Amino acid sequence: MRKSVLGVVLAVSVVMGAGGSAGAVGAEADLAHHGHVSLWDGRVGVWLVSENHGPSDLSQATVRLAFSEPMSGGQELPTACLWSSDRVVSCRTGELLAAGAVGELALDLRTAGLPDELTVEITTAWRDGAGDGNPANDRHRVLVLATGDPYVF
Repeated sequence: MRKSVLGVVLAVSVVMGAGGSAGAVGAEADLAHHGHVSLWDGRVGVWLVSENHGPSDLSQATVRLAFSEPMSGGQELPTACLWSSDRVVSCRTGELLAAGAVGELALDLRTAGLPDELTVEITTAWRDGAGDGNPANDRHRVLVLATGDPYVF
C-alpha cells in the first residue's frame, strides 16, 4: 500500500513539478534532448542530456521515454525517474537555466524478451508551464537495432 501511495505521489510530482513554480505566464523555453540509445542481449542503455536554449529559465521539466518493447519488472531507476508503465519511464530534468545544460541521465534497463530491435520515443512531457516555439528538438523517435551500437538522437 505504501509503495502504491508513494508511486502516485511521485507521478504527481513529476507531472506537476516537485515544489516548483507553475511557470511564468508567457514564459518561453526551447528544450532540447540529445544523446544515444543502445540495445544488446536484451539490455537497453540510454544516455540523455537535456538543454534549455532559453530565453526563460525553468525550475523543472519532465522527459518521457517510451519503448516499443516491454521492460522486465523490478528494475531500479535513478531517483529522478519513475515507471509510468512497463514501457514508459518519466524523469525530472532538474533546473534548466536559459542557455544551460544539465547533467547526463543514464539508464541501464533490461527488456522482457530478447528483441532484435525496438523503438524509443523521447519527448518533453511537461515544461513548467512555459511555451516552446521549437518543439522539434525535444521530440525524437529512434529505431535501435540489437547490435550494441549507439543510435544518436
